[in-house]
Amino acid sequence: MPEPLVLAPGLYIVATPIGNLGDMTRRAIDVLGAVTVIACEDTRVTGKLMAHLGLKKPLRRYDDHADVAARDGLIALMRAEPVALVSDAGTPLISDPGYRLVRAAQAEGIAVTSLPGPSALITALTLAGLPTDRFLFGGFLPGKDKARGDMLRELGAVPATLVFYDTGPRLADTLDAMATILPGREIAVARELTKMFEECRRGSAAELAAHYREHPPRGEIVVLAGPPVAPVAPDAEAIDAALRAALERLPMSQATKDVARALGVDRHALYRRALELQAEAP
Repeated sequence: MPEPLVLAPGLYIVATPIGNLGDMTRRAIDVLGAVTVIACEDTRVTGKLMAHLGLKKPLRRYDDHADVAARDGLIALMRAEPVALVSDAGTPLISDPGYRLVRAAQAEGIAVTSLPGPSALITALTLAGLPTDRFLFGGFLPGKDKARGDMLRELGAVPATLVFYDTGPRLADTLDAMATILPGREIAVARELTKMFEECRRGSAAELAAHYREHPPRGEIVVLAGPPVAPVAPDAEAIDAALRAALERLPMSQATKDVARALGVDRHALYRRALELQAEAP
């Protein structure tokens, strides 16, 4: 039998599966079997993984609500013992609070080792069929319309594929916002990654919004928007369509501002046209 792994004191960042338990690496299993304590988001979730692996280790909760005392306790322990940090799924520190623990450990001169492994962000990028030479990860999109719109406007000018995390109940609203704020871009939605019903659907934001309103998804989702497209002078029909879509969701001033920016047309002329469209509406 191989000798059991002996680890030096310090912090070990261990990626865990995002769905398929077969994605757990041999090195990750060995490290979890050798550490003294595992810091995790949810002891129930990590407990199930440990049971599947046939391992038993003390688990300490460390999440968004962890206080300084909890962090200090882990720092004190890892000065003398090996401590693992895991998230509920995927690579720790990606949209979770683990970076504070890493910074604190490094400030104390404690060795930090990161084990590469599963990540929904990278898995979705490889499936989406969108440019990957430059991408920007925006984390979770806000749930409220204004905050979501503000983030999309802020990042929309970046010449890169944009990647966001989202949830099933909010997905259609997110796609509606992208149709208005990021018009013309290819959009991809990746869900159930590494699981039996894995899906990556690509199309326009409007097409995908209609699909997912008819087929509401569950769970956490990755939404990707391709880089900005070269502007093409829109015709009157395209302008009216964009205005109508924006006016369904936004006040007139914001709708005309978004459409003007997206299509590169005069905002004042758009405002006048928006008034005409409202007057024509039944």
